[in-house]
Amino acid sequence: MQTVLVTGGAGFIGSVTTDQLVARGDRVIVVDDLSRGFADNVHDEAVFVHADLGDRAVVESLLANYRPDAVIHFAGYIAVGESVEDPGPYIDRNVGRSTTLLDCLVSNGIGNVVFSSSAAVYGIPGRVPISEDEAKHPTSPYGWTKWAFEEVLGFYEAAHGVRHVALRYFNAAGATSTRVERHDPETHLIPNILEAARGGKTISVFGTDYPTPDGTAVRDYVHVSDLADAHLRAVDYLINGGASTALNLGSGAGYSVLQVIEAVRRVTGRDFPVDLGARRAGDPPELVADPSRARALLGWEAMQSDLDHIVRSSWDVETPKA
Repeated sequence: MQTVLVTGGAGFIGSVTTDQLVARGDRVIVVDDLSRGFADNVHDEAVFVHADLGDRAVVESLLANYRPDAVIHFAGYIAVGESVEDPGPYIDRNVGRSTTLLDCLVSNGIGNVVFSSSAAVYGIPGRVPISEDEAKHPTSPYGWTKWAFEEVLGFYEAAHGVRHVALRYFNAAGATSTRVERHDPETHLIPNILEAARGGKTISVFGTDYPTPDGTAVRDYVHVSDLADAHLRAVDYLINGGASTALNLGSGAGYSVLQVIEAVRRVTGRDFPVDLGARRAGDPPELVADPSRARALLGWEAMQSDLDHIVRSSWDVETPKA
């Protein structure tokens, strides 16, 4: 049995990852300040510590007490638009407090870190599908903080031997039987379209003149259960001596905004209004992963990331039955 510390484990992807860790028999300690997470997201068999990663004394104490074999670091802010409007909290939390966590790990001799990164580190890529070697030009403070902390991890490996796997998510989506996306406000496309299908809103499409087959932006969607599985594999990879690396997590398939809208209509059998508008500044035309390195190093593939399955998994859990 391994002991794994999960920061931000009361959030969406963190909670699903915790569920999978518990299911395979690992001892799991979740630390979360609940600023964006929910206490009822934490598995009953996980130890829950309500704490801020910026509180060094508390973090030092829990590391000394539980002695985790590895840390999965989810804790951080994730909204691109919010980071543009107010970058300070993103820099503080995603870089500053995350570095405090690393200092605590070093002082306790803990050297295996799986980091929740993002495809936002690439900005507008020069080539699609995107490999891990693509140039890093983040277009938002959020994306910059993810890239900055990846760099910090490299510095800490050179200075202190902390090995890491940075997992660069493309578009996390879907739901499990017990876990759904809960953001306030909700900024992700699929939950917003599903809300429109329930009769709650009009869907706005930002940009219809991109150089894509139907003119709308194309993204790579990956099911949350597939993302969680990659974290477990990354933990095992590090514990077994794997070298530090960064890996893309995506399906390798791209779907346009209009294709996602049609998938929701097809799966739910419901129609809803759509407003076709102008582009948003900084939105890349196409973001699709090349996930071959994750396949080679972790044996990982996106097995549940068919678009209709992603939509159906969320619809079935979140929609009250008649």
